[in-house]
Amino acid sequence: MFGYSLEVIYLTILIVIGCCTVLYLFFADVADASIDGIPFLDPAIILSFITFTAASGYIFEHFSSYTSLITFVIAIIIASIFTVLLYFFLLVPLRSAEVSLAYTDESLESQVARVIVPIPVDGFGEIVIEGVNGIISKRATSYHNIEIPYDAQVLIIEVREGTAFVAVYEKEAFSE
Repeated sequence: MFGYSLEVIYLTILIVIGCCTVLYLFFADVADASIDGIPFLDPAIILSFITFTAASGYIFEHFSSYTSLITFVIAIIIASIFTVLLYFFLLVPLRSAEVSLAYTDESLESQVARVIVPIPVDGFGEIVIEGVNGIISKRATSYHNIEIPYDAQVLIIEVREGTAFVAVYEKEAFSE
């Protein structure tokens, strides 16, 4: 075709689409926003389909004695199977995941923390909050203007301007 063997054409397509995939990794947010909601027009799906087609076409053209048409049909079938598997077992779960490492000051309120730098009267110390987002350290001051020692458990009452206002946390023991 055009004076080139089909192996060279498949390999060239594979290299070009590989470069496009790398570019897509850098500009995925822009591309995803432009066609949001149409799964079969998703660039990740289109690029993976072309990549799988070119790769399997090259392999079958190089290592088998099938005709070029049969090789192309087999490559399309293999690419379709792999693309469907990629979409349903990798891309859909990744897009539906709602895990975020971001937090707001309001989300810290009413959480229990541990003091890692003692909080003096009318001064600042530091607390650490352990949660699903990891470990967050925050500047803290006493809500009731009392001294809070190292390693005490505190309850975050409110967060203003990046400072957590805390009170000593006392667990109530219920006995029957």
